[in-house]
Parts: sequence; structure tokens; C-alpha cells
Amino acid sequence: MLEIDNVSKTYGLGDDRTSTVKALDSVDMTIDRGEFVSIIGPTGCGKSTLFELIGGLVEPTEGRIRIEGDPVTGPDPRIGMVFQSHSTFPWLSVLQNVTFGLRMNGVDKAERRRRATEMLDLVGLTGFENARPSELSGGMNQRVAIARTLVMEPDIVLMDEPFGALDEQTRLILGEELLRIWRETGATILFVTHNINEAAQLSDRIAVMSARPGRFKAIVENDIPRPRDGDTMTTAAFNDLVQRLWNELKDESRRGLEQKTGRRVDAESGDGAEAKAETRPADT
Repeated sequence: MLEIDNVSKTYGLGDDRTSTVKALDSVDMTIDRGEFVSIIGPTGCGKSTLFELIGGLVEPTEGRIRIEGDPVTGPDPRIGMVFQSHSTFPWLSVLQNVTFGLRMNGVDKAERRRRATEMLDLVGLTGFENARPSELSGGMNQRVAIARTLVMEPDIVLMDEPFGALDEQTRLILGEELLRIWRETGATILFVTHNINEAAQLSDRIAVMSARPGRFKAIVENDIPRPRDGDTMTTAAFNDLVQRLWNELKDESRRGLEQKTGRRVDAESGDGAEAKAETRPADT
């Protein structure tokens, strides 16, 4: 379904772009139709850059990304994106938000309403069609954003920390809802998160990224049987998976923190110490 083939991305810095920072380095992955794959990594490792590349918003410096064999050269209707900020239009109702993309694509009014009504039912927002975003909770607004993406019937859904701004209880509830929606739609989902428990709960595979320049340090198969709910998260198998992911991630998180702050971080205590004086590029 999706091929990420030896992809690297380097950005120019400053007005003259003579200084550079390498955000991604030789990233490789193949994702099958219908898979749920999470990506975890330290701040600044290039997770969001990778999503921008897959979504056709920026071009790779090296390598190629393909969807069903077709090179990605720009935004593709087969790809939908959901971000941490729910990005609903505050002046539109819930129904108008969900039908916005369909209207831009010239879908007639009756078909727009039919598809949006079905999707709002799927995400649990039936009865809120005429509400404005300001009248909804953060979790409900994120459901609107998910519905607005899924109503376009994308083959691949990129979700960049979609629950990052929500409290832990809401994250757990929406995680279970997302798994239900994923099963019902059959979409392929790539999910960026900083939350290891969330990655372990949701995913078929979890890709652990290194500190900048971002690479896939490990791709971990999740063999815990589905369906997975809150009870799954109390099992020994789940805790073992979380520990394995943390073991892969902890050194990269330390390196990422050093890159971000310019301070050396003690691997055992987590305390910061002044790093050697050197030029450190901005986070990407």
C-alpha cells in the first residue's frame, strides 16, 4: 500500500540557506493495506517531517515514497490527515465542518449529507450536527476532525498526535473508538504519538525513531491479540511490550533532549549537565 524507500530530508537554515540540518536519514518501510502502524520517537526526530513527505506537502531530498506503486509528487486524495490541533472551522456547524471537503470536491448536497450523517454516527456525534465547535469538548472536536477526514474515504490516514492535547481518560476512550472505526472502515493508519502505552494499545507494528537525523531504529511487531481495551493494558504481555519499546527509545530520548537543550543528560539520573560548546541546529 505504502512504500517509504530510502527517504532523507535536509533543510536549509537562515536567510541564505547555506547552513543545513538533516531531519531524516535513509528511512525505509513498507506498510500493507489495512495496517495500523504507530511511530514513536524523541522530540525533533523528524516524525512530523516524515508525515509531511508522505502527505506530499514537501519533497524528499533523497529517496521516494509510493502509494500502490505511484510516486508521491504532491497531495494525494488517497491520503487523509488528522493533526493534534483539531482544526475545525469555528464559524461552521459540525455537519458543515464534516461536509466541507465533499463540498469543495463538488459532491451534491444530498450525498454530502448522507455520507456525513453516516460518519457522525460512526464517531459517536449523532445529535450534534448543528453544534458549533465552541460548544463541544476537546475530545468531541477531535472526533469532528476525524470524521471530516474519513468522510473523504481515504485509503491512508496520517494521524499526527491526534490525542496529544487531551487528558489521559479521553485519550483512552478515543483510542478504543479509533480502533472500532479502523476496523469498520478498513483504512490504513499511520499514527504518530509520544505515548508508548497508546502505541502499544493501538498498533500492529510500532516504529521507533532515533534522535535527529531520524531513522527507524527498530520496528516492533505487536502480537497482543485484538480486541484490545483498558483491561489489556493491565496484562503482563502489554507491560513487557511497553518495556521493550522504552528500552529501544530511552537512549534516543536522552540524545533528543541534549539536541534540544544543548545540555548533556546523565543516562542514569536524567540530570542535565552543560554540554560542550558547539553549534546545535534548531529542532525540525
